[in-house]
Amino acid sequence: MHAAKKTLSYSLMHMTVAIGVAFALTRDWRAALAIGLIEPLFQTLAFAVHERVWERIGRGTDAAPSRSATA
Repeated sequence: MHAAKKTLSYSLMHMTVAIGVAFALTRDWRAALAIGLIEPLFQTLAFAVHERVWERIGRGTDAAPSRSATA
């Protein structure tokens, strides 16, 4: 549940920044909203996948016993 809240928080922050930057560059709210909503959506999905990969990496190194401990 914590990861889901963290991802949602990141998504909202990212959308706000993306819309602001897109508006500063285009001075067009429609373009800014389109850019600012599409890009963070894909970035949020990538972030969620990235977090899961790192969790698995962490579990893999912590869960596996070392050879010296079993020998």
